[in-house]
Amino acid sequence: MEGGISFWQALTLSSIAGWVVAASTFDLTRRVRALTQPLVTRRVIADTPAILRLQRSQNGFLDNLFSTLSCVVSVPFYTGFLPILFWSGHSKLARQMTLLMAFCDYIGNSIKDLVSAPRPSCPPVRRVTATADEKENAMEYGLPSSHCLNTVCLLGYLVFYILTYYPQRDGIEIAILFGLVCLLVFLIGIGRVYLGMHSVTDVIAGIGIGLAILSIWLTVHAYIDEFVISGQNVTSFWAGLSFLLAFAYPTPELPTPSFEYHAAFDGVAFGIVTGIQQTYIHFHHEGVPRVFSPQLPFTAFFGRILVGIPTILIVKFCSKAIAKWLLPIVCNTLGIPIISSSYVPMLKGSISKGKPEGSKQSVYVPKLVAFLPQKAYDVDTGIRFLQYAGLAWSVVDLVPSLFSHLNL
Repeated sequence: MEGGISFWQALTLSSIAGWVVAASTFDLTRRVRALTQPLVTRRVIADTPAILRLQRSQNGFLDNLFSTLSCVVSVPFYTGFLPILFWSGHSKLARQMTLLMAFCDYIGNSIKDLVSAPRPSCPPVRRVTATADEKENAMEYGLPSSHCLNTVCLLGYLVFYILTYYPQRDGIEIAILFGLVCLLVFLIGIGRVYLGMHSVTDVIAGIGIGLAILSIWLTVHAYIDEFVISGQNVTSFWAGLSFLLAFAYPTPELPTPSFEYHAAFDGVAFGIVTGIQQTYIHFHHEGVPRVFSPQLPFTAFFGRILVGIPTILIVKFCSKAIAKWLLPIVCNTLGIPIISSSYVPMLKGSISKGKPEGSKQSVYVPKLVAFLPQKAYDVDTGIRFLQYAGLAWSVVDLVPSLFSHLNL
């Protein structure tokens, strides 16, 4: 029915909700971890001699090479690269890679925190963390290697896209393309072991899970894209999906930044989907000019970057400021107990009970979220989600509107 929720949407959301209830009722995270963690930990320990043998060849050149490669295939790099891909006119490729990245990030980090298997022990393994991003990565659990997983999925989809939409290539060109992809995946895997960030088992798991995710994505990507650009209830469905996936995420044995990464990229996916659904016919259809074409020369494209990057950074700052002010008010109104790990100083180390002093508001407002587990929630998760959702929305909606007004 027009405007009504479809069967598959209801089935998807109810299935995730059912999984959340079942996982909580039967303590599935702890049970799965009890089976998998000892096995993986033994494999990581058994891989240590191989890591030490590889690290005997350590030198400054290899340190810089593998650290640079790790940065090039990291989530921050893709986060900076994808807006430029949108503005270059390759909107379909950009939105597919964004949603695939969000899928990879959620699956990979969920498995990390579900299994909670350690990284190679340092010492005796030498761990090279040349950037702040790598230092944060080292705080996560090991299996699977997210760098390998993401590289397999995103490069695999890029190859699929090139061969599908630009098929005028002979067998030699295709062989070279596949060879370069395999070489990069191999170098990333070797680099993660060389840098002491992962065991061989982590790398193999990352590649294997990446291939599985890629095969699933290639099966469903066309349906997802069609839904995003012309489906019903797109924004409301994606909001419900994001909400439920946050509760479906497994609790790690010890706190890690993995869930924070998921919340950020989940916000990116929501912002992209919301913006694309509203502006597809204006800015993102297949007929939009592409970079290096007569309609979009490089000078105009460079102008887009000069206008777009500062704009999305301003939107990111404003989104965070608004969320920091608005979310605590909403949570208090609904009676949701909250804390803040970093963003809201007055909530650090204390729990907001949803009854501000002198206020009787919570007496009259029904606790619409009474079905939630009675515990304090970190409001920083919601702030981070809205911050990155605002940033992503500006990439596909606000900034293209500015381009239109500026004739870029």
